[in-house]
Amino acid sequence: MDRQIPTTTTDEIDLYIRTYYSLLRSSGDVLVRSFEEAHIHSKSSLHSGAKEAAPDVAAFAYSAARLPACMHRIQRVILGQSHEHFESAGYPILEWKAVRTRGRRRPLRFDGEGNLAAFVSSTSDIDDLVPILTAYQLVWNKMHSSLVGSDLGRRLREIDPASVDESDVIDHAELAKILGISPEDVKTLHSALDESWVAGLCAISRAPIDLRLRLLNGSYSQYQRTAQRWWSGIESGYLRQQKPKRPPVYFVSSNTHSLVNILGGYARAHQGAIFDFVRRTNRENLAPFLDKAIQDGDEALVNNLSYYLLRAFLHESSDESDPRRLEDVQSFEAEAGVQTIDNPGRVDVNAQIITLKNLRPDRLDPRVRLPGIEALKQSDAVIINIDYPLGMAAYHHLSRLGQGIGEIRGIYIMGKAATLNGRIGDVMIPNVVHDEHSENTYLFQNAFAAADIQPFLDYATVLDQQKALTVRGAFLQNRDYMGVFYREGYTILEMEAGPYLSAIFELCDPRRHPNDELVHLTTMTPFDVGILHYASDTPYSRRQSLLSKSLSYFGVEGTYACALAICRQIFAHELARIEKG
Repeated sequence: MDRQIPTTTTDEIDLYIRTYYSLLRSSGDVLVRSFEEAHIHSKSSLHSGAKEAAPDVAAFAYSAARLPACMHRIQRVILGQSHEHFESAGYPILEWKAVRTRGRRRPLRFDGEGNLAAFVSSTSDIDDLVPILTAYQLVWNKMHSSLVGSDLGRRLREIDPASVDESDVIDHAELAKILGISPEDVKTLHSALDESWVAGLCAISRAPIDLRLRLLNGSYSQYQRTAQRWWSGIESGYLRQQKPKRPPVYFVSSNTHSLVNILGGYARAHQGAIFDFVRRTNRENLAPFLDKAIQDGDEALVNNLSYYLLRAFLHESSDESDPRRLEDVQSFEAEAGVQTIDNPGRVDVNAQIITLKNLRPDRLDPRVRLPGIEALKQSDAVIINIDYPLGMAAYHHLSRLGQGIGEIRGIYIMGKAATLNGRIGDVMIPNVVHDEHSENTYLFQNAFAAADIQPFLDYATVLDQQKALTVRGAFLQNRDYMGVFYREGYTILEMEAGPYLSAIFELCDPRRHPNDELVHLTTMTPFDVGILHYASDTPYSRRQSLLSKSLSYFGVEGTYACALAICRQIFAHELARIEKG
């Protein structure tokens, strides 16, 4: 069969990647401004306004959502693979404050004096962070140049952001005019700076930023060691308690809420309290929508709403909030065979062990109660569900898991992706994946088809028989590059499928995965392989969604449709095995 890998020139992107890896070999700090020229000339789709005088607020919003709120206080970012690396370099990060971002699950620590420590669990973290920091600095400094000579800039420099009301200082129309952006972009900027809106604008008006970046000495083996530490945190405390000690496994890479909501039953059992909370707060204006679903008797929609709103209900900060709610949830779920493992081995990839024989049919979502579901009590298998890692970390984690378990009965991957031909919330099902890491094109038999997902969707479409491109980073692609792939039928952009398929190859073949080949996995895998993506961005039609806001309920519908299909596939597979004896 002829190769189906598009031939294209990626000189600008390749130059960018070579630039920052060569500079980061330095044993000291590297100025982020050293990356700016290569970043600008890469023509990144997520930073299409990099060459323009006006700030690209969408690119800034994307970057800010993946950096902590204290970013306006940071001068140096240190990248390291372990606590030991940081401490041996003179950074006692265990004494630093843990900080988080809205758009990335990456362990970060801030010393309160300008230093931010970021853990990297694979090369994908570097490919992700460098462009994010560079875009953030470029746009920040453009906004500073516009504000510094203005009357608004003067007012911002003179105030204490902690003691003023933003409406007394910041006029949105005035800010839009000064920055040369639209009123809608001002709203995006407000959302990007989030809780540090006033403090961030004050900091932008006072000075440009000149970030420094340092990559501590690391190695490929250290990435593997991190995966080993993660696996040990799962195996030692949880899997060794199972009988048999190495039970058959269905591996799922998704998130920490969808499968557990469908199988654990807490949200459904507490719908009254959750819906009272929604009516009291009218969160996302969903109260009327909820009441209509209840009035219409739409049980599926009511369940989806309860799942979506559970997190807000649990974290609600009003006086009525019960601090024991999270403990109650985990205790409730444990009764139904669901064990949650937070940060196993101090690695920020949470896991859940779901013991099939301990599931309680009365707590299952009705949409996964297959005929004869009670027979699962005879199952010897478990589901290991993990919070999907970023990029190449997926390869390291699945590879290590494969070394520590016995029989694999299925591997199912669910995650976000950008779509070139669909809408936000749509579900895409690939059977071809081109991986930029290995340069392989993988052909495989996807366990899912459109008919498995569509019954659980009201607002979205399912597109199967698709081709996916696994990119190295969200910023590391441009319109010309993607145009070549699009003409070859590639419509999905994502970051994990390729690394997972490389690990799957090594689970089925005595060799390491190849490079730059057409790889037929269709007849190689003795277990199910299913990959589902739900669209969270449409980068070439409307540059919003991932760039500026969350998916909201109507985007999350696709998440639960995928999760329901995965649960049904596992149950059907296991029930068939039990029936055969």
